[in-house]
Amino acid sequence: MYDNWQTLVRDIGAFQVGRQAHRNLSSHSIEWRVQAKRELQAVVDVQEAGWMNVDDLSDVLFARRGLDSLREMCLRSPEATPSVVRVATANYISSIVTQLHHCFDEDPAGVPPVQSVLPLFSELLIGRPEEVTPLVRGSTYKALATVIKHHGIDLVVNNSNFISEFIQRGLSDRNRSSRLLAGQAFAQFVKAGTKDEEGWRKIEPLFFHLVRLLHIGTRNSIKETTLITLGLIGSAEEHCIRPSQHILNEFQLIELTKRYNKAPQGLLSPFLHKIAPFIVSRKCTNPDLFAETCRFMSVYPTDFLAVTLSKTLPHLFADREARVLEDISTELGKKSSILFFNQAPRILAHVLRLQGPGQTNQALDFILKVVVADANEHSENSTIDIGMIVKSCLLPLLAELVVMLGDEDADQTSSATSALRKVARLLSTTQGNRNLPNLDLAALLKTHMLGIVSNMSEMLQDIQGKKTILAKRQILRGLGALITHVGDAIHNIAPQVMATLQTMSLIPELTDATLSTWHMFLINLAPQDVGPHIGVTSASFVSLWQSLSPAGRESAKRCLNFVIFDVGDLSGAYLDEVVDMRNIPELADIHQALTRRRAAWEPREKLQKILERLSSDNYAVALHFLGELKTAMSVDHADFLRDLASGDAFDPLVCKLQSSLFHVASRDGDRSEGLRLLTFECMGILGAIDPDRCEIGSSDSRMIVRSNFSDEAESVLFAMHLIKDVLVGAFRSTSDIKYQGLLAYSIQELLKFCNFTPVLVSSRNTTSVPVKVRNRWNSLPKHVLETVTPLLEGRFQNIERGPAPLEHPVYPRQTTYREWLQLWTTYLISRASGETARRIFSVLRPALRNKDVGVAHHLLPHLVLNILLSGEEKDGQEILSELLVVLEDQVDEGSHSTADKKFLSAQVVFMLLDHLSKYVRILRQDISSKKTESNKRSRANHALAESEEQLVRIDSMLSSINHDLMAKAALQCKAYARSLMNFERQIVALREREKSASTKGLTPYYERLHEIYAHLDEPDGMEGISMLVLSPSLEHQIRQHESTGQWTSAQSCWEVRLQQSPDNLDFHLGLLRCLRNLGHYDTLRTHVQGVLIRNPAWESALAGFQAESAWMMGAWEDLRRIAGNNELTSPYIMKARVLLAMRSGVASEVAGALENARVVFGAPIAAAGAKGYRQSYDALLDLHMVHELEMIYDAVSTNSVRSQSRRSAIKSLGTMLAARLDATLPNFRVRQAVLSMRRTAFALSPNTTPSITKEIGQSWLASAKIARKAKQWQTAYSATLQAQQSNARFYFMESAKLVKATGEPLRALQELENSMRLSGVTEDLDTIDLTAEDDTEFKRMRAKAHILLARWMNESDRYEPSRLLKAFTTAASQGTMMESALYHLGRFHDQSFKQLSLSDDERGIRMNAHTVRNYAKAVMLGSKYVYQAIPRMLTLWLDLGENPKTASHAIFTKINGAISSAIDGVPAYKWFTAFPQIVSRVGYSNAKVYAILSKLISKVIREYPHQALWLFASVVKSTKSNRESRGRAILDALRNDPANAQTDLPMLIVQSHAMTDELLKLCNHPIDDDRRTLNMKREFPKLAALGRSRLLIPLQESLTANLPPASSTTENSTHVPFPTSAPMFEEFSDEIEIMRSLAKPRKITIRGSNGQTYMFLGKPKDDLRKDARLMDFNAIINKLLKANSESRRRQLHVRTYGVVTLNEECGFIQWVPNTIPIRPVLMRYYEARRIRSWSAEMGDVFRRVKDASDKEAADLFVTKVLPVAPRFPPVFHEWFVETFPEPSAWLASRLTYGRTAAVMSMVGFILGLGDRHCENILLDTNTGDVVHVDFNCLFEKGKTLETPERVPFRLTQNMIDGLGVTGVEGVFRIACEVTMQLLRDNKDSLMSVLDAFIHDPLVEWEDEKRKMDRDRRNAVKSSTDLPHLAKNALRPIERKLRGVYSPSNINGSGTGEGREISTSNLVQMLIQEAIDDANLAKMYPGWAAWH
Repeated sequence: MYDNWQTLVRDIGAFQVGRQAHRNLSSHSIEWRVQAKRELQAVVDVQEAGWMNVDDLSDVLFARRGLDSLREMCLRSPEATPSVVRVATANYISSIVTQLHHCFDEDPAGVPPVQSVLPLFSELLIGRPEEVTPLVRGSTYKALATVIKHHGIDLVVNNSNFISEFIQRGLSDRNRSSRLLAGQAFAQFVKAGTKDEEGWRKIEPLFFHLVRLLHIGTRNSIKETTLITLGLIGSAEEHCIRPSQHILNEFQLIELTKRYNKAPQGLLSPFLHKIAPFIVSRKCTNPDLFAETCRFMSVYPTDFLAVTLSKTLPHLFADREARVLEDISTELGKKSSILFFNQAPRILAHVLRLQGPGQTNQALDFILKVVVADANEHSENSTIDIGMIVKSCLLPLLAELVVMLGDEDADQTSSATSALRKVARLLSTTQGNRNLPNLDLAALLKTHMLGIVSNMSEMLQDIQGKKTILAKRQILRGLGALITHVGDAIHNIAPQVMATLQTMSLIPELTDATLSTWHMFLINLAPQDVGPHIGVTSASFVSLWQSLSPAGRESAKRCLNFVIFDVGDLSGAYLDEVVDMRNIPELADIHQALTRRRAAWEPREKLQKILERLSSDNYAVALHFLGELKTAMSVDHADFLRDLASGDAFDPLVCKLQSSLFHVASRDGDRSEGLRLLTFECMGILGAIDPDRCEIGSSDSRMIVRSNFSDEAESVLFAMHLIKDVLVGAFRSTSDIKYQGLLAYSIQELLKFCNFTPVLVSSRNTTSVPVKVRNRWNSLPKHVLETVTPLLEGRFQNIERGPAPLEHPVYPRQTTYREWLQLWTTYLISRASGETARRIFSVLRPALRNKDVGVAHHLLPHLVLNILLSGEEKDGQEILSELLVVLEDQVDEGSHSTADKKFLSAQVVFMLLDHLSKYVRILRQDISSKKTESNKRSRANHALAESEEQLVRIDSMLSSINHDLMAKAALQCKAYARSLMNFERQIVALREREKSASTKGLTPYYERLHEIYAHLDEPDGMEGISMLVLSPSLEHQIRQHESTGQWTSAQSCWEVRLQQSPDNLDFHLGLLRCLRNLGHYDTLRTHVQGVLIRNPAWESALAGFQAESAWMMGAWEDLRRIAGNNELTSPYIMKARVLLAMRSGVASEVAGALENARVVFGAPIAAAGAKGYRQSYDALLDLHMVHELEMIYDAVSTNSVRSQSRRSAIKSLGTMLAARLDATLPNFRVRQAVLSMRRTAFALSPNTTPSITKEIGQSWLASAKIARKAKQWQTAYSATLQAQQSNARFYFMESAKLVKATGEPLRALQELENSMRLSGVTEDLDTIDLTAEDDTEFKRMRAKAHILLARWMNESDRYEPSRLLKAFTTAASQGTMMESALYHLGRFHDQSFKQLSLSDDERGIRMNAHTVRNYAKAVMLGSKYVYQAIPRMLTLWLDLGENPKTASHAIFTKINGAISSAIDGVPAYKWFTAFPQIVSRVGYSNAKVYAILSKLISKVIREYPHQALWLFASVVKSTKSNRESRGRAILDALRNDPANAQTDLPMLIVQSHAMTDELLKLCNHPIDDDRRTLNMKREFPKLAALGRSRLLIPLQESLTANLPPASSTTENSTHVPFPTSAPMFEEFSDEIEIMRSLAKPRKITIRGSNGQTYMFLGKPKDDLRKDARLMDFNAIINKLLKANSESRRRQLHVRTYGVVTLNEECGFIQWVPNTIPIRPVLMRYYEARRIRSWSAEMGDVFRRVKDASDKEAADLFVTKVLPVAPRFPPVFHEWFVETFPEPSAWLASRLTYGRTAAVMSMVGFILGLGDRHCENILLDTNTGDVVHVDFNCLFEKGKTLETPERVPFRLTQNMIDGLGVTGVEGVFRIACEVTMQLLRDNKDSLMSVLDAFIHDPLVEWEDEKRKMDRDRRNAVKSSTDLPHLAKNALRPIERKLRGVYSPSNINGSGTGEGREISTSNLVQMLIQEAIDDANLAKMYPGWAAWH
């Protein structure tokens, strides 16, 4: 019975299934089995039918065995099977399908799939007529109908062709009954097929078979049954309205339109592509059919013809229907050739796909005949061939055929391939290459693939008409076929392909087809070309993953496997762009592979890679890497990030991170909302980091065209700039394919302008490309090259339309900003001046008219400048009127413009004016250089005249804008810097015009300035203005109080205003603001309630205050009511909603509230743009707080209330919150808001645990500390009480500090001591019961308390030294090693030592030992006191070792041991901070000490050779033999040490020796007087050869060690103290410039490894050790300025530069670039006014001054020298306006000037720096920084000159003029006070730096010693102590740092004790001295005190 094993196994399985089923047989099932058995017994041999009687056989198995039996019978002899068997077989199939239809799907072990019965149907109809009777055929079709009814969908999908052919045969059967039964099968097939579009497409051909049956000469009997079938289909219950209706009579069709509620046209329109050709082709032979169709559709015949041309013409031309074409041509009034060309691509595509013999050629001949006939009517000799016709529409034709390659029908695909070959043949024939044997189809497609893809993209975007989903799937498959044909050449158009794939993948119905094509794209690329697409591919797939179908996921996985595993090794760094896939289980293997690859990434490297990807133009890539950044910041590397954002200056990576986030947030374009939301979340995670500790750079990519497009090279650079910085970004980021095409055209034309051709990327470079062109091409960034390379062969075209007439001004007639900007820019393009400018700008016109205004915004300033410089005068006037009307609209109270339009348009005007100002600045510089050249060349004269004419044109336009209008408009638009600039210029003009202008007349202007400074958050400027206002208004006072945080005073002022105007809302808001900042929420709440009773309409304005006071007071129901108003979206309302959601405890509500809040908070950030960090800081603060709310919610909502995990989570949270707070702006308002919000969030926890209470208490303590430092005494006191109520440990420390801060130090000390005693802090630790986790924290706080107590006891001067020693010792022995405790203990010993008498050596050395030991321990533990401890420790140790008496003491041996241990234990970078001091002692006499010292020097050089070798160079090359030999010995030992053999150290030592030798040769090289240059390669070849070396370029920033912040976790271990990217030597420039001064300094130029250029000045016969120490001194000052919040906020700093001392006689100093001395600046302005710098009259005046009294000298100076005539008016302010014409740069530069001048004035005063004439003070032309040079006159040397210097620093009238209208008040004075206080507070650290002078004395001191020795040759003491000389020189510095100063002490002896003066008084004294007329008059005339 069984003939194979598989059948047996299958039946056993079915049998087991069936046994159980048989027990439950229904009566219906038994009935069916009886009938089935009867059918089978009639045909099956009885001997083979025994299985029918087996009871345990299931229905399923019964059915299958029956089918097998029947199939065997049919297969034995299909042609001899009797009809009765055939009928029984058909009936049996019907019965099992009806009864067991579910088994075909559900039981794989039973009945075989339904498709397996289909072959039986064919077999049943094969045989002789007597066997295949009508009854057999009818039964077969009936069975087929039954099968289709139950399994139609499967059959439609898998067997549509078979069933279609089978039914077609039945519809033409001879027997009517058979035809009708076939028709029933057809109806069932239609019903199944219309379930979806795909099914319909497969059954559609059947309908048109019916059409042919009705119309092509068939018998009437067949037509009759066909009509019945159509009627059956049309009246079906299911929605199967298909072309059957087209063939029914009109009445039936009308009935169907009613039934389905569709218009006739709508009913038929989906099928017109089949119906229209049929109807129209019979227009002449069967006009009634055409007429009836038009009538039914209710359209005019001409309209029907016009609408269906695209569907009918291809068939008409293919069938050569000349008569029909002529008829259509007549009706439409168009020639046949015109009809053809309008539809040429479709017609030719159809014709070329014809497969019959000669059909294509006949049709082509017909087309040619039609075209030529029409052409000959106009020209008798027209030579048109078919090739020309094909070429005329080649790209659309190829696109049509490529689309056909995507057809699922293999025949259609084959015909399309054949058609493409025909096109290739036609083209080759046209080109003269006949009879080509192998037509290269790939070559054809490669040549035109860009155009093909562009056409296909337009089809997909419905630009060429609406396409169905099925059609778009075919287009995508066609794209895949194209990719397969062209192979790896597709790389050339990869950006266009990727843009199409990304766009289409977002449409769910197209996703599967898109991913399939995407896979084909990837695998056809060359492996090395896949890399650039990996990131986008992975990001797109991961973002789509959740919505992908199983097939789509499989395609995506195949793509990812290919790029990761197959070509990953060739992709290199591109694999870093693959996004995180950890959340997709199906991609686990890929994720693991990537994880292994990235395992070695350090956190910094990972973050840097993520940040690089954030700048991607691709939305999906940017979004996914933002997600990865969020995970890295919040989960993976949270601790690392916290370390980066800590200390006095944040890591540059933090600044880069914040800058990247701002750039992403300000991105415009498609789908930017999702990006922004995630960006805002990341900003919240990072927090509102202090902008003063983070330099967020932003570069302006705009270019200034200097030559007005007359210089070809510059014009090309401008075109490249447009491509690189404007167009490519827009092209890559847009998903609008039409706009992408317009951008592609613009890029294509600009590439041509730049002479970039395909030869640049050709593998066969047959044409020589100019080196200049190739270099320009290679200079483009990689992503730009990838984008523009395909466009080198682009054929994009643009149809130009002339500009429409435009009324001027344009602005008032446009309703939106975008319309105005784009319309005006488009118009200006038509007015561009000059052929080159017109050529560039004209190609950009198509790219302007889009929703993205970026291109217009970028072009406008260049257009305006071009037209103003060389356009017509009328155009210039129109531009001016446009600018004025925008500005006037800002101040027009009756303006109808929207706020957005006004604001954005004003920003454009300001941007234009800035662009013009920058051009003017560059032009002035050019004119200055041309004046120099004009003396040499006559051609330069012409250029100079042209430049001056251009300057006049621009200047006249700028001056036409009224300053008052500009100032007011800018103020209205919040362009505060611009407003300030214009108001100041008005004040200056008024002062100059009316010398006696009263302060009263200027007061309104001062008030405006005060208001502007308040908006700029510049309290120093406000302070300066306040000094000018004699009687400040109440408004002025309020601004002043609020800016300085004096909220109580501000509150009083507001209350006075409210008494005057109780119904003024602004006054109420001001008062409420004060109450909020004071924390008086109860009063605030009461006030709001009272105000709302009187003015309920104010509720929305007061809602924020209402909400905040409600949550602060716990009035949650009130808060719910307020937040329930959905119209309110202020930040406070959004925070209220988050708090309410947290209180509800519903996670989904919290998530929604957080998302909504972030959207609102982030809006100002997105609007501010990449440069708006400071102005949007409040928004950042809101994001910071809302993230903390989320953190607190997550921590306190942990399940178990008292679980260890929750306690641990809250403790960890506390640490994170503390670090986040430290990173914020150290401002009372900011930090108080953060802490207040935290307390509210913690209080929301339903179960208050001890850990939560502790966090609330700590928060109150932090508030108290902040308030105390802000001198908000009442707020601090309240916070301290709250901390006490929260049982915050050690609250009493903050309470005592507050008492001391309020001026009661003794009571503070007493309270602290009593509180410590009461709290048990003074008891033994063992008696206190603490949990393990609190133990360490308690010890730390207890130690802090003891340190505080000991310090205050010491300061009080009321305790015995023994009591103080005990207090400090107790603090240091509290069970925890604290850096602070050990340092203060050591410091106490050191202070005690300083008070000992010189004779008490024994006690002294013991104290020194304690100091050294404790300092050593302190620096091992931290970095806070490194600058104080290490220098002092070294000084004590080395001074003791020099004294023979102390050096032999036993205790000194212990000191040596302590130092030796410290050298081993303390990291080398901490010793490096004192390396100059260490090196200065290299000549040390004590051998034992020197051994340890040399060990220390070796350690530092070994650890940091790049830096230390430069500092050690002066020792190795010293002129003192002892120093030189010891230096060489140390380096030789290091070089020969085997332990260093595998490092770079030996090589660096050798290179260092060689470099210093050669630099010394250069310095000492004799030079003739007339030489101006030297050639390095010729005269110093060895030095030139060292140009490329591993040595570091000795820049100051590269040689300065940075210590880790106090909170860092990398302390002592992985800290990197120097910049990792410090530049090394790459190359010396050949030319060495000789300077003109007496010593002939030599300037060399070095190119660094970073590509930048650095210059150094070699100074022979000059001891630069003084300069080097001063740079070290200034570097320490800069660190102190960075560490102090007040100085950091003002960005106070000293400009430093590198100094290399080669020996005691020569060295190199870094040339400071972009600087100019003050003197030439002033001279230029005076010369312009025809004022001579010096005259004989002035010489006479100064001779009289020399011998005159102070009073007489001052009088002479004022009356004879200063501006009475005026002789020398102050002019320096003009330099700032001219050099920094852009207002924000002007303000920044002036503030920088004032503050750097102030800092250096104070530093110079402390150091006794003199000779500050105008050549020694430089100005940075980029920043306004003051840079001092030439420090020869140091240590009060100026007071010993022949004409003693009388002023402490230079503060002459021009120096003051540069400070602005406030003069020395405000910015300058406050910067002086902050700097002076800082210097005084850190006197020990600063003096330790200068200590090196004592042990490495200057040459001038050695000269002085020799002179003194000669003078004393007859004295008993024959020599002078050199260190004593140095100490005497440094003593005045130490006195000044203590505040001891006597102005009358001009001889600098420092013998007078003087008195200690407060910082503010000292600054006032110094300023008075500096500006005193008598002092200035008595200065040396060459100092030019009148400048």
